[in-house]
Amino acid sequence: MAFLSFWFRVLLVLTVFGSVPMAVGAPPNQAVSTRPLPPDQGPAPRLRRPDAARLQELRGQREFQYVEPVNRQEQSAWELFKARVWEAIANWLDSRSYSHFWRWVFYALFLVVGVFVVLKLMQIDLTAMLGRTPRRATLAYETAAENIHEVDFASRLAEAEEAGNLRLAVRLGYLQLLKTLTDRGHIQWQPDKTNHDYLAELPPAGPLREAFREITRQFEFVWYGELALTGALYEQVRAGHRAFLGQVAGVNSTRRAA
Repeated sequence: MAFLSFWFRVLLVLTVFGSVPMAVGAPPNQAVSTRPLPPDQGPAPRLRRPDAARLQELRGQREFQYVEPVNRQEQSAWELFKARVWEAIANWLDSRSYSHFWRWVFYALFLVVGVFVVLKLMQIDLTAMLGRTPRRATLAYETAAENIHEVDFASRLAEAEEAGNLRLAVRLGYLQLLKTLTDRGHIQWQPDKTNHDYLAELPPAGPLREAFREITRQFEFVWYGELALTGALYEQVRAGHRAFLGQVAGVNSTRRAA
């Protein structure tokens, strides 16, 4: 009985697995068919054209506008001006005249500006390269390290006026005023101080500061600004110097009387 039961089980397994296909698809050795598909015998599709009026209506609806338009009424005058300028520039850059002629003009201008900037950064004197030298006033002596206590102002002023060097005469007169203020104790002269340092040392309540401020302004225009002086203008400047010396003397007399 055990023997018959074993063979019964074997037959049952073979029956079950024998009824299941072992592979799906074509056998490995069978070639795949490459025959093209037959052409479509149906009618050709007909394209639908949207109605022009309906299409225009949809374009005007806000839901179909993906770019928010700029409200020019909400922009300032400066923003409107910039927008119009950039719009004009963009239209001009797209024109044929820019492509054929003005583009090369701009290239040349950019080249010239670039060369100018490089020369400035290298501190190259352009006037010297072109054969021109800036006008420099010849001075009778070196004034960079002068000591006001060692200058004979009377003789130096006479020499400058006789030589017609009015700018130097104005400078000598201004230095004479500094020496007088130093001798009278109103300021403390030092070679490294500026004119405005001396102005700040004068008392703000007295008459000397405003008068010296005007004299300093005139001196800087003449000396540093290289203002061309005529004889009449020079006499006005020297008259101001003499009047200031009189004010200094009056202030000192008031101090002694007090």
